[in-house]
Amino acid sequence: MKLYFANTSPYARKTRMTVVEKGLLDRVEMIFANPFEENAELTAANPLGKVPALVTDEGQAIFDSPVICAYLDSLSLDPALIPDDPQRWRVLAHEALTDGVLDAAFAIVMERRRPNEQQSQTWLDRWTTAIFRSVDVLEADIAGFEGDVNIAQIGLGAALGYIDFRLPDINWREGRPKTKAWFDVFSRRASMTETDPENK
Repeated sequence: MKLYFANTSPYARKTRMTVVEKGLLDRVEMIFANPFEENAELTAANPLGKVPALVTDEGQAIFDSPVICAYLDSLSLDPALIPDDPQRWRVLAHEALTDGVLDAAFAIVMERRRPNEQQSQTWLDRWTTAIFRSVDVLEADIAGFEGDVNIAQIGLGAALGYIDFRLPDINWREGRPKTKAWFDVFSRRASMTETDPENK
């Protein structure tokens, strides 16, 4: 398989973390692709020109990150990142929330790259509020992120890691000691350290 990624993309990081957690490093060729440059291989794998994009051994192109992670999870049962039991929908709902946090953080980063006079403070405030409100929900339900690793934990690790990397002024730790403690432990997992965006 081929996984097209950019080391600073939080969406690609989520899929790379999944590769590590599933023990698939020997089966996945990692191919760096800058989504802001024309890349025929990347657009063949994803006509949207976005990373991550996966090409299976059979030549099927799969995107975007939730679908890639679900596909990778289907390749083996141990560990099952998306449980096939009554916890399935809770895990998937948690994943959707962490993906929303990531989407809001990414939107802030992109908006701040626009000229100052073109930036919308209304939208910046809205996205920031969404992040804090969501992390408050996670703080109240952090027990749902304990136990065997699952796709929601991976999503939360990728989202909070991205905020630390790109938006250090958004202090999500303040007033959220349980989420901070969870992240301190989770950050030491190989899937986090090996996909650190500061690594080349």
